[in-house]
Amino acid sequence: MIFRNSFENFQLKTDKRKTFLVSNDDGIHANGLAALIDVVKKHGDVVVVAPDKGNSAKSHAVTLDQPIYYSFIKQDENVSYYSCSGTPVDCVKIAVNKIMETKPDFVVSGINHGSNASINVIYSGTMAAAIEGCILGIPSIGFSLTEHNHEADLEAAKHFCDKIISQVSNWPLAAGTCLNVNIPSLPIDQLKGIKVCRQTKGFWSEDFFERMHPHGKKYFWLTGEYLNCEPGAQDTDEWALNNGYVAIVPVQVDLTAYTELNQLKTFFHGNE
Repeated sequence: MIFRNSFENFQLKTDKRKTFLVSNDDGIHANGLAALIDVVKKHGDVVVVAPDKGNSAKSHAVTLDQPIYYSFIKQDENVSYYSCSGTPVDCVKIAVNKIMETKPDFVVSGINHGSNASINVIYSGTMAAAIEGCILGIPSIGFSLTEHNHEADLEAAKHFCDKIISQVSNWPLAAGTCLNVNIPSLPIDQLKGIKVCRQTKGFWSEDFFERMHPHGKKYFWLTGEYLNCEPGAQDTDEWALNNGYVAIVPVQVDLTAYTELNQLKTFFHGNE
């Protein structure tokens, strides 16, 4: 169906049927991934390349210190399933470079079990897969549900994933931009709609639980509390989620702080 042998033969698809690369960070067996596949397979051919185990909060990590393996799992109608031993970013890289014959039209990641709003976008393996697609010039979307329970009801999330994919497929994203979509864990009749918004300024106030190993060595478990630095702002993703809206934040790959460029150039004038 969709295999590739060499990067030199890499070509854009020219037929009208779209191809989707689907990944996540919760692993190949996650319910959120299965729900997203159910949505995406209505829109075109699907190649799933997902980690063989959970890779939450791996951010944009790639595997350099050990080999990466991938395994074909099954072919189900227009969906090909592969598992990969690496991170979410490894999954996208190996899919594009070794598994897929042609460049996918979209990279879609998720549905993550847990919010990736605000500062969580920095840590998220789900969003890292979408961002990697964006870096490769592929329109990309990451989807997350504000519920960590892996048995959560995903029907409302599927409805909005379908709606957003349908609209974005007819409206190309700007180069270097992908979408971070977070969906409240609410019944569909309690969701008010979609808000396009900005990322909330917030951070994690962290601590470590200290424990003692039976062999006498200390070890630690990371814990923490998310702090919203602008709880009154109504144009943010956290406000949208807390008020029953699906939040869409456009995310850019370029991390340059353009507002500081001229000031820094003035400050360092003569030192360049």
